[in-house]
Amino acid sequence: FGIHALLIVTVTLSQATATASSEKYATGDVYPPLWDLAPENLLDFLVKDNKIVINAWNYQERLGVYKNLLSSSAKYFTAFGSQNFGNILWGLPLQHGWQFRTGRLADPSSVSSCGYKDGDLLCISVRSWWSCMNYYLAIIPFLGAVEAGLFGRLPYEIEILPPEERRADFCYSVADCRSRIPKLMDEWKAYFEYLLSSEHKAVSPETFSSFKLDDALRLMWRAHVASIAYALPKFQDSLKYLSHPEANFGEDWANAVDFIAATHFSTDFQTTNNFQAFLPQRMLAEGDVLPSISDFSPQQNKVLLSLRALHKANQLTGGLLLKLWQKAMSTEAGRKIGRKMIEDLVSS
Repeated sequence: FGIHALLIVTVTLSQATATASSEKYATGDVYPPLWDLAPENLLDFLVKDNKIVINAWNYQERLGVYKNLLSSSAKYFTAFGSQNFGNILWGLPLQHGWQFRTGRLADPSSVSSCGYKDGDLLCISVRSWWSCMNYYLAIIPFLGAVEAGLFGRLPYEIEILPPEERRADFCYSVADCRSRIPKLMDEWKAYFEYLLSSEHKAVSPETFSSFKLDDALRLMWRAHVASIAYALPKFQDSLKYLSHPEANFGEDWANAVDFIAATHFSTDFQTTNNFQAFLPQRMLAEGDVLPSISDFSPQQNKVLLSLRALHKANQLTGGLLLKLWQKAMSTEAGRKIGRKMIEDLVSS
């Protein structure tokens, strides 16, 4: 059943992406919403009491965190395409943009108007499972990069503002996160230190000769998976605010990331955009029954069903399916096959 589920995912994803990604590029809808308006420099954020203060519960400011990560790491990816499109960090802000565009960052409990058009549209709700999970894929990588020295010597300390609820579930500065989640900070710091080390070993400032994309992807994915593994049990209770189909989809997607990560799949700009094309463009509602959600394409229905099957198969085998997949991906040849499978899915 497990291998069968993997085969279903492979076949249906390849069918799904061609139409959706071509439509996306036709509309020019390839950057995260409001990308141009996000802070481009760390000093564009509020500077108060000798601290750079970032409101991670505002979409535009959280997006600015990603923008600064991308611009400060751009020089390491010049060999992989123009306009920084080869930067493997693109997967994070593009995923965040998809969450915002589809209403997944808004208050799912409807207690507040946070994230809604008739309220504070840019508000990111701490009651949103998606936004809490994303904190660990935005703020923690960012603080890991600060600690690694990606931004050089900063004139001020960085302080992240806490949310209104669940303050104890997050950390708010390099020192705070270092004391609370040292292992997770180490994972992200290791990725950025690898980038920095390639600069130090470079023959000239223009060429980072020691830079190996597969090594960078391995470190980035290891940190990415660690973030999800840490946050998943912490925010399990937030799933109660979501419809049953949406909660299932969230967990299915988190499970699928483990399989994708094992291939060292490239999360550059275009590949991520192609890959996201099959994801649901709205929140799943209580009446949505797979594989016959009327306003989803047949391909989107099939993909959601396949992700469900993959997750169930992995659960039924007690995680053995993932272990077998990871073993198959443990060699460069295996990963090449795994990546080719996924690349076939996302090629339009």
